[in-house]
Amino acid sequence: AATHYRQFADKIRASFQKLFWNEQTGYLNDCVFPDGSVDTSLRPNQIFAVSLPFSPLSVQQQKSVVDVVQKNLLTPYGLRTLSPGDSRYKGIYTGPQQQRDEAYHQGTVWPYLIGPFIEAYLKVNDFNKKSKKEAAVFIEPLMQHLTEDGCLGQICEIFDGDPPHKPKGCFAQAWSIAELI
Repeated sequence: AATHYRQFADKIRASFQKLFWNEQTGYLNDCVFPDGSVDTSLRPNQIFAVSLPFSPLSVQQQKSVVDVVQKNLLTPYGLRTLSPGDSRYKGIYTGPQQQRDEAYHQGTVWPYLIGPFIEAYLKVNDFNKKSKKEAAVFIEPLMQHLTEDGCLGQICEIFDGDPPHKPKGCFAQAWSIAELI
């Protein structure tokens, strides 16, 4: 039975890499359409393919994903929902409801994604002492927000994708604070 499941897991890993790994960009395609075409948008969901205990990616692919996400999506308050280099990027969450809805998945920062990012960052750096110190630096702005900004003891739902990354959305979001804890 163990051999059967190992072969099945290997087949899933190979299929996942074939469908989603984008060698040209060094990160995972956002989605694959029924016709086989792909959306190459740089989005944060791919960090889960690294942060979870059993990744379908090779060690080098995992490192590449973390590097690309760190360079393009990481902000002091979490991960952007879309790369600023994308023409659809909206760095400020403002305006009437429709305009805010359009920005929600097009660049807005989600603080809860800092947890999976840090887990992935530590994982690809072998949980070494240097990476643990860097992880503490990554969460420092959120810790400051928790104790000095907005609703004390809480983390906002979202932040603007563009500096100064103003807090937006609801002022006390359970998944934002839970991930930091």
